[in-house]
Amino acid sequence: MRMLPISLFVVAFGAAFGLAAVQKGLAPLDTILMSTLVFAGASQFATLDMWGAEVSVIPVMVVVFAINSRHLLMGASLYPMLKDVAPAKRYSLLLVLTDANWAIAAQDYQRGNRNLEVILGGGLVLWLAWILGTWLGVYFGGLLQNPKNLGLDMVLGCFLLSMALGGKKSPRILVAWALAALASLAAWKWLPANTHVVAGALAGGVVGFFWLEEKPGKETAGETPT
Repeated sequence: MRMLPISLFVVAFGAAFGLAAVQKGLAPLDTILMSTLVFAGASQFATLDMWGAEVSVIPVMVVVFAINSRHLLMGASLYPMLKDVAPAKRYSLLLVLTDANWAIAAQDYQRGNRNLEVILGGGLVLWLAWILGTWLGVYFGGLLQNPKNLGLDMVLGCFLLSMALGGKKSPRILVAWALAALASLAAWKWLPANTHVVAGALAGGVVGFFWLEEKPGKETAGETPT
């Protein structure tokens, strides 16, 4: 149920992609297969922008890697949760990792709950929603000419913001947020497209690396337990 609101957005977002792909000249089957096998919304839209009679593979690969490089950081942040999971199961879970189920899993882990089910189950739900949306866009896309008119482009951002605000708060977390926001804005203004996501994540990660969280119940140095 926690993934239901975001899955509705994914259906609409997928429909927008399906419509855009068909308008670019992709065959319906190719479009649906792309969503099934790639499952990367922003990257698929970026690929469409570069689509034409002749497609240069290397630039497409570079752009897709840049957009999805945030998954390197997302995966690394889940290492404490997944380090004792068998490699085959671990990488199977990561195949369906998205921004949404990562945010929920990370928040749950902060609260002491290792929720692997939301990674797998939530990821599969969003994957199926993406495929369904693409299919609807391919065959019924004329009914959804511009999702932005319905505010659907804001749903994912609002969802992730609500997850962040609902998570654990401390001076350490707030400083990490502030530094990440500043770095992301600076990268958005002065660096190549899509690098702002990685820049913000790295800046926030630096705070977490150097400002270690004090473990509860830890005795101060030199203090004798009673």
